[in-house]
Amino acid sequence: MKTKFLFFLILFIGSLFLSSFFSRNNNTAKPFVVVLDAGHGGNDPGNIGNGYKEKDIALSIVLKIGIILEKENNIKVLYTRTKDVFVELFERGAIANRADADLFVSIHCDSHNSQAYGAGTFVLGLHENKRNLEVAKKENEVIFLEDNYEENYSGYDPNSPESFIGLTLMQEEYLDQSILLASLIQNNFVTKLNRKDRSVKQAGFIVLHSSYMPSVLIETGFLTNKKEGTYLNSKKGQNEMAISIAEAIISYEKILQLATNDTLDQELTNNVNDISIENIEEKIYNGIIFKVQLAAVSRRINTKPSNFNGLKDISRNKESGLFKYYYGGTSDYNKIQLMKIDAIEKGYSTCFVVAFRGSKKLNLSDVLNSEDK
Repeated sequence: MKTKFLFFLILFIGSLFLSSFFSRNNNTAKPFVVVLDAGHGGNDPGNIGNGYKEKDIALSIVLKIGIILEKENNIKVLYTRTKDVFVELFERGAIANRADADLFVSIHCDSHNSQAYGAGTFVLGLHENKRNLEVAKKENEVIFLEDNYEENYSGYDPNSPESFIGLTLMQEEYLDQSILLASLIQNNFVTKLNRKDRSVKQAGFIVLHSSYMPSVLIETGFLTNKKEGTYLNSKKGQNEMAISIAEAIISYEKILQLATNDTLDQELTNNVNDISIENIEEKIYNGIIFKVQLAAVSRRINTKPSNFNGLKDISRNKESGLFKYYYGGTSDYNKIQLMKIDAIEKGYSTCFVVAFRGSKKLNLSDVLNSEDK
């Protein structure tokens, strides 16, 4: 699980997060609205690697996601398109805005001039490297197919790096929630489908900029890769991708509900101020191993997955007369946050992260505030 994540900050972001959440959900009768966007369409085929059409694959995956989500009593699904038609980028976000949606999820397929492969999930932000910039430019260039693109996008130039700076401002309020959703999606791709992890990244996508709610863009894989293109063009591949994305959306909605649960272990909330969004890709602490503590009991339990609700990589230490059981082990703090999400979803709602240097347990706050990264 190489997906990079900042769970504490996202889940307990404080007044900004919760006030936004409550203002959108203070009416218990209002369903949780998800807008699904199949990229491209009509006279815009998207990329056509190996002869496959991105627009068709994206639509198929979107419709399959919708079928799964529509079975949830509290989720309402809307689509930017349900057939092969061209929808302007600014209108895709506008559809979500008019519906007062809670999530906007845009589905795409990637391409490259090599045999690159793997699935990646993007949130809106300044491009951090040349590859992220190229992905965003490629997706944004579709505006030239629109009749009034100069009017609709106020002179925006997809080939100008400066144009990306303004894209991030209106979505900044929702960045933390977007990262949360993106990380859940990416985690499912890696842990459930064994897809190559291209991680959660930031890039300047117009289709995300135009929506006023948490939003992600998913590059489900590379059609230009022979094996991956065949997979994404298959019913099996599309079903698996749809299930992974839908399950992540359902988990996201449940985590928002969890954020209002006062019974969560107070130790989780004590660490909020220690974390900041500086790098959503890696946060390595040299010489430190982070683990998720699941339980502390007086009896010895076999560490097989069936005893821990399916969780693997369980370790056990005897400390002060108790057996303590831990999940995972990594120097990447963002990765352990994602593993903690996994543990919560498996029923360990009061689990928390601990830090070790060798066999010595350290104060987590001291580690997070250290310069040893």
